[in-house]
Amino acid sequence: QVQLVESGGGLVQPGGSLRLSCAASGSIFNIRDMRWYRQAPGKQRELVAAIAGAGSTNYAESVKGRFTVSRDNAKNTVYLQMSSLKPEDTAVYLCNVRWGSFLTYGAWGQGTQVTVSS
Repeated sequence: QVQLVESGGGLVQPGGSLRLSCAASGSIFNIRDMRWYRQAPGKQRELVAAIAGAGSTNYAESVKGRFTVSRDNAKNTVYLQMSSLKPEDTAVYLCNVRWGSFLTYGAWGQGTQVTVSS
């Protein structure tokens, strides 16, 4: 069994910052990538940021320069540091982790709400 638990969401004013965490527990090995998605009502689910097993990162154009994804291998935790937040960033943020060698496994967190509003 593997579980992902997200934390750090909440209400923040435009221009503010939040740091999301996603801690994975269970039998995870050979992590392929760790990703953050977001979904707002009426919108497509969007890949926000990803960090590969070797450490390379990718970001959606809408968040480049404002968001930073990182990880702590010892804790099996991925972070999303969000700065200069905009109302358009309001969404449920979900983390996803894929792992395995011969077979690929995956898990999703339950999501954490981020609301950017004045």
